[in-house]
Amino acid sequence: VQLVESGGGLVQPGGSLRLSCVASGLPFEILRMTWYRQRPGKERERLADISTIGKPTYYEDSVKGRFTISRDDVNNTADLQMNSLKSDDTAVYYCKADVPSTSGEYWGQGTQVTVSS
Repeated sequence: VQLVESGGGLVQPGGSLRLSCVASGLPFEILRMTWYRQRPGKERERLADISTIGKPTYYEDSVKGRFTISRDDVNNTADLQMNSLKSDDTAVYYCKADVPSTSGEYWGQGTQVTVSS
């Protein structure tokens, strides 16, 4: 499975960005999708999951109410809409795909998000 993230960039505090992750190599509808981030000097942290049937199943506490995960099985994408961004959201954002009940997991290369005035 190949995953390619896009949509990162520089945004001012309070602004919004929409990240997208395009998957190829396996039928998209069997993939559970997850967004992670790694902030400078910190470990990678899980932000949001969406199930194979399109139900968001997890949000990390600091992003609840600000970030929304979604998927489009026609275009093989999983998006992360990020609103009310803070400087603390500055990180490299990664998407991960896995097939439930199997050990396989796949990662994208990451996209940089910088929140700064």
